[in-house]
Amino acid sequence: MAYDEQLAARVRELLKGHLVLVEKKMFGGLAYVSQGKMFAGILNSDLVVRVGPEANDEALREPHTRPMDFTGRPMKGYIYVSPGGTKTAAQLRKWLTQGQTFVASLPPAKSGATRRVPKTITHQPRRISS
Repeated sequence: MAYDEQLAARVRELLKGHLVLVEKKMFGGLAYVSQGKMFAGILNSDLVVRVGPEANDEALREPHTRPMDFTGRPMKGYIYVSPGGTKTAAQLRKWLTQGQTFVASLPPAKSGATRRVPKTITHQPRRISS
C-alpha cells in the first residue's frame, strides 16, 4: 500500500514543532505516534484517526468518514477520513487534534526497556573482566 505524499506533507507541516511526536512507516502507510501510541496515520489517500471507542459513533456521523476496517473487521475507536474531509488545514487540524487528545488521555505505552525480566532467569549477569 502506498500513502498520499501530499497529505503526509500537510500533516508534517501542521505537526511541525511538536517534539514528542514520531512519524513511522507502518502497514504500508504512515503512522503518527505520541507517547508511544498511534493517534493518526495515512493509508492510501485516507487519514486514519484514533478517536477512541466512546467517540467512535459520533465521529462516524461526520461527513467523509467510515469505519476503519484495515483487517477486514471494523476497528472500534479508529476511523478513516476520506480526502473530502481533509481538504482544508482546519479540517485536517481538527482530526489530528482529536486523535492527539484521545491518546493524551491514555496511560503512556510501556517501552521495551521497561518490560519486566522473565521469571525464568535466575542468574545474575557477570561483570566482564578486563
